[in-house]
Amino acid sequence: MLDIIRSGDRGRADHGWLQAKHTFSFASYYNPERMQFSSLRVINEDVVQPGMGFGTHPHNDMEIVTYVISGALEHKDSMGNGSVIRPGDMQRMTAGTGVQHSEFNPSDEESVHLLQIWILPEARNLEPGYEQTFYSREDKLNHWKLVGSRDGRDGSLTIHQDISLFASVLETGSTLDYAFDGGRRGFLQVVRGDVSCNGERLASGDAIALDGVESISVEAHTESELLLFDLA
Repeated sequence: MLDIIRSGDRGRADHGWLQAKHTFSFASYYNPERMQFSSLRVINEDVVQPGMGFGTHPHNDMEIVTYVISGALEHKDSMGNGSVIRPGDMQRMTAGTGVQHSEFNPSDEESVHLLQIWILPEARNLEPGYEQTFYSREDKLNHWKLVGSRDGRDGSLTIHQDISLFASVLETGSTLDYAFDGGRRGFLQVVRGDVSCNGERLASGDAIALDGVESISVEAHTESELLLFDLA
């Protein structure tokens, strides 16, 4: 099964300072056919205006991955972490038994465009934790770079779930394949660009959920940035 999720068909929220698109049911957006996919619970595409952001708020029992597309996002949390996340950076926060954090656009001029990804953990009440790692364009160029995994192998973020998360920047005309082990599912998110996946054309913000699909072949029609989730 290939389930295409078009960017324009996602839930939308306009808060003035925040423009958001929700792939799965979130806040006031409810779609019973889009609750989650395997352990993937949230993919929100957010654009936050200059000088604005999310005030301090709590999370628990969730793995939260932040991926900045453009601009910068300032993070502070109750574990004592403080950082600015820019394109190429990836952040993982294990909310576990409970964390409070804030996210703010520190720029006076430029909006920040990001993906907020929530993954259900394999166990409840984990000890809260935090990681941030930078992956350059060259690290991801024309191959699947492992950026998140259960065991943190190969310099990837540690995600407390049976998942492998890959990122790629695919040059125009390049093709990239991936084979899934038997019974596993996949989710391909087009961060930006124009690609074909197993013959299906996908644009920026589009995604495709894969169930019972043995392999994919992705061709880039323009330079494209991709995230691929290999899920139990």
